[in-house]
Amino acid sequence: MTHLCLVASPYEVYFVFGQVLFWGLRDLKRVQLISVDRPRVDVEIAGRSVSSCVISNYKKNPNFAEPVRFIEDVDLPEVEYWCPPISITVVDCRAFGRSVLVGTHIISNISKFMFRPADKSKTYTAACRLLSQGLAGIREQQHRAAYAAAIAAKEDTVLTVDPVQTQQPNGAAGAVKIEIQEEDKRINEEEEDPLDETTLDWWSKYFASLETLNEEKQKQDDEAQQQQDLFSEEEKSGATSGDEKQFNNKTKSMESETKDNKVTKKLLRGAVGAVRQAKKSLATPAKRKKQNKLPIDELKIYDNELENASDFSGFNDLLHSFNLYRGKRDDHADDITDQKRIVGMFKGAFKIYRYPLPHYIEQPDPQYGMFKGLPSNEPIHVLVRVYVIRATDLHPTDPNGKADPYVVISLGNNKVNDKENYISKQLNPTFGKTFDFEATFPMESILTVQIFDWDLLSADDLIGETKIDLENRFYSKHRSLCGIAEKYAIFGYNQWRDPMKPSQILQKLCKDHKLEGPNFMPGRVKVGTKTFTGPVELEDENGHKKPTDEHVALVALRHWDEIPKVGCKLVPEHVETRSLFSSDKPGIEQGRVELWVDMFPMDMPLPGPPVDVSPRKPKKFVYNSSQYITTHFLYLQSSF
Repeated sequence: MTHLCLVASPYEVYFVFGQVLFWGLRDLKRVQLISVDRPRVDVEIAGRSVSSCVISNYKKNPNFAEPVRFIEDVDLPEVEYWCPPISITVVDCRAFGRSVLVGTHIISNISKFMFRPADKSKTYTAACRLLSQGLAGIREQQHRAAYAAAIAAKEDTVLTVDPVQTQQPNGAAGAVKIEIQEEDKRINEEEEDPLDETTLDWWSKYFASLETLNEEKQKQDDEAQQQQDLFSEEEKSGATSGDEKQFNNKTKSMESETKDNKVTKKLLRGAVGAVRQAKKSLATPAKRKKQNKLPIDELKIYDNELENASDFSGFNDLLHSFNLYRGKRDDHADDITDQKRIVGMFKGAFKIYRYPLPHYIEQPDPQYGMFKGLPSNEPIHVLVRVYVIRATDLHPTDPNGKADPYVVISLGNNKVNDKENYISKQLNPTFGKTFDFEATFPMESILTVQIFDWDLLSADDLIGETKIDLENRFYSKHRSLCGIAEKYAIFGYNQWRDPMKPSQILQKLCKDHKLEGPNFMPGRVKVGTKTFTGPVELEDENGHKKPTDEHVALVALRHWDEIPKVGCKLVPEHVETRSLFSSDKPGIEQGRVELWVDMFPMDMPLPGPPVDVSPRKPKKFVYNSSQYITTHFLYLQSSF
């Protein structure tokens, strides 16, 4: 194993390990009209460089056979922002020892690749601080919940201002007595019939989740509006302070008013302010009957791309994607114009850390260093299942301001064109389609979803497209193969669709991360030092119940981020919303599409049939209208 030398000052030297993960190359374009066949990657930092092995056959396998390499004797300043950039260069090794440049990438900031072990003393202090903050936050949430429940339990609030003057201890008269009378809220609701799960389908779960998403957005908007109103009231009170001073000066200058009258007016002003504040804090809003939500299991609807969600950090926990550029960048160029200079992609990672590590930190592996548990990068066969739900706010392409959209999906050399099922004159179409592909990673790992506009005479127009890197998701620790459902069921609209049961997934995670467990007990499961509880019985189609460990295993999976050191948020059952873009109008969103992707390795048990997401068929209704009296009616004859 080799070393990096990090120089803090002319008299102090720090030794660090620098490791480079050479994973593979993707989508390399031709160089000098010849396709790239034997590429190599060179990484250089501060005058020191390391090279990967040469890929013998790029078309057959674009991954490197020896993924981890080390850099020797590099002098870096102690301040990370002063460190020189990392240069990535890809060359093609051709006949007679020639090397042709394919593309380059410059990493200007290496701070995100630095490993900083936490100080043990500071860790204890930070843990105590977080614990105290968490307890304070829990208390605040409890107070808010109790206050909200008290407000919701009131139907009306009566404020009574009694102008009767009372004698004060200091002899001042004119005190105002404010009484707040609260009446209990009484709502007589009819008993609802029990929910019939046989009438529910996937769309029932989708619409319930969509309602939850809208409620969350409304709550955020209300909180933002409350903060804005509070800020405006503070500004208004500050602006009116000068007027209040003038008013007080005028009252003092008036000789006709006695001291008692002045006190009375001040108290009345205070009473009016108290009444207004009580109305804002206690009075209920406009009465409206709140409908109880049906007990339907839900999924997570993301309003953006899944990789852009804050819980998953772009699925870059193992692999980072670096675009390779060719040619000189113009002075006035931007990200959109730089897209034309992209000639491929390098997938890999960097780890830089000081040596030796503290004794309480797990030491690196002699062969793989910090990349412990590195999965194999050999080609793997995967079943990819794509669910396209609907599209919203599509850009119109027809003269009538509408479009006739349909879906085209491609993965590697596989392409599915659903032109026959185009939807006429719709900018918010509901597709409800499922597409299955058998792909081989890494050769076929970029999924492209396109929305076209059907035209009768001319060529179909591309409305927009989106691309998904399935390889980064497949190898991510967040387990985006198949989303973790909210509940476990073996039948019905919420049937478990992963070929692995929750207990099997939990056992695999514990084995991969070398955790003790899972140790199952009735209604409980222990993973490492954490214990999770859940239901014990599982109901089948006939209504018979039997004991099972799947419920508690699912609880542990949904709270996997609570596991110390190795825990992280697992991808839940979801629908993601992706923006559509077109090369003709770069940088301008052409609409959005809602979908999700499941991936199943072919060397494991295959899943069952796909979830039925086909749109609901409309029902026929008869509308009867009776007209009794018509006056001053102007009859216009027309033919239909």
